[in-house]
Amino acid sequence: MKNWKFLTVLMAMMLLVLAACGTKDEAKKEDKGSTDNKPAEEKKEEATAYPITIPAIKNGEETFKEVTLDKMPEKVVVFDYGFLDTLDALDVKVAGVPQKSVPKYLSKYSGKDYVNVGALKEPDFEAISSMNPDVIFISGRQAAAYDELSKIAPTVFVGVDNTNFVESFKETTELAGKIFGKEKEAADAFAAYEAKVEEVKAKTTSAKEKALIVLGSEGSLSAYGPGSRFGVIHDVYGVKPADDKIEVSTHGANASFEYVRDTNPDILFVVDRDAAVTPEGESGTKAAIENEIVGATNAAKNNKIVYLDPQVWYLSGGGLTSETQKVEDVLKVFN
Repeated sequence: MKNWKFLTVLMAMMLLVLAACGTKDEAKKEDKGSTDNKPAEEKKEEATAYPITIPAIKNGEETFKEVTLDKMPEKVVVFDYGFLDTLDALDVKVAGVPQKSVPKYLSKYSGKDYVNVGALKEPDFEAISSMNPDVIFISGRQAAAYDELSKIAPTVFVGVDNTNFVESFKETTELAGKIFGKEKEAADAFAAYEAKVEEVKAKTTSAKEKALIVLGSEGSLSAYGPGSRFGVIHDVYGVKPADDKIEVSTHGANASFEYVRDTNPDILFVVDRDAAVTPEGESGTKAAIENEIVGATNAAKNNKIVYLDPQVWYLSGGGLTSETQKVEDVLKVFN
């Protein structure tokens, strides 16, 4: 009888152990199954669906035709430094760029790992053709070469519209993300830019100071106001213009030192073209502007003649890095 009781207890214990093992096995299976059924947000983003059609774009008097990309481009040529900036920020590989005036912060693209495709306004068609690129990105400086470039590869216009800057910049950023499967990265980066804009607007909204923007080139000046190439200072950042009647044109309105004196800005923003395009950044703009005539302005008296980063403002506007730097440049003045 004692033996029988002992065997009964032993069998019961064995059954309990087997049941526990079964439960663990089931749990493992469930865990494995849950790995295969992770929430969508935890899964790796799916690749961009191709083909992609980029609608025709009208920029001024130029119309750039609709472009269809059948697959994600691998050999990429970029003529617009702003778009190159964005692709660099999104970690997209580029094959060819015009290397003559590459901004210093993008200097790696002037190295031997990249094909030199000419100058900003003078593409090297032979070098580009020999690359057999999948896509070419251009902006206004290459408009005259558009037809010839289109014969080599699908050519996409990515220039920003200064009269509707933020929306235009957002569209080119989203386009980069869509083409190269970087939608989330592009959206996050643009959101960070917008937050920085709100930061500077919080400062400028209550400020009474008025500003004038000039471009210095070979001793002469051009003035820019709202809606212009550098009008983002007024239109987006909210800095009040010292002259809101400046004619909008690609190269700005001719301006004299006397005009600057009579306009009497509280802040004088200067974009030094010479420093942007000369090999060593040589320029006489600062010496030319800081004369007795301009010295009579509030800007000069209050030490608010501000020299903006010439490469960012003149060469590579419209990029994720450059546009954030622009906000920082203006934010410093109001901090």
